[in-house]
Amino acid sequence: MMSKIARPDAEQKRLKRKLSPPASTVPGRQAGAALSIRPVRRGDLDAVIEIDAMVTDIEKRDYWNSLYRRYADSVATGQHFLVAVAGDEVIGFVIGEVRDWEFGSPPCGWVFAIDVRPDARLAGTATQLLKAICDRFRKAGVSKVRTMLARDNTLILSFFRSQGMMIGPFIPLEMDLES
Repeated sequence: MMSKIARPDAEQKRLKRKLSPPASTVPGRQAGAALSIRPVRRGDLDAVIEIDAMVTDIEKRDYWNSLYRRYADSVATGQHFLVAVAGDEVIGFVIGEVRDWEFGSPPCGWVFAIDVRPDARLAGTATQLLKAICDRFRKAGVSKVRTMLARDNTLILSFFRSQGMMIGPFIPLEMDLES
């Protein structure tokens, strides 16, 4: 039983070392390139797909094309798909939207995707992406932001906790649908 508990910690430390380069190796930043956050463009999609595939080991091109069509030009409806660009390279993204009255909750912002290239982490990019989408949520008149994540995703849980997020008032429930 002890080895099962120790193995995930060792694996997390190994992954952290693998995904956390020295700041001097961050793409686009070593030459002093400033980070900018802007709405996604069609030409950014390959980089977004690559970042997601680096992290999940699955290329989901159809999924990302669908999200692009749904969120890229939907700012007026409270939907946002933003990218972080260093130099001329997309190194991260965030996607979210304002949702109204779900489960009796007043309108609030929901972040449902955020990621940064593993070789560009620990430079504040995710923090800037979250701030940028939260600024857009505030402009839409909401005062709360929420997200949902897998309980064993300690990397993203640690990030959101470091940003001041904590357990919210809702409990996710699920059930298997038999085929």
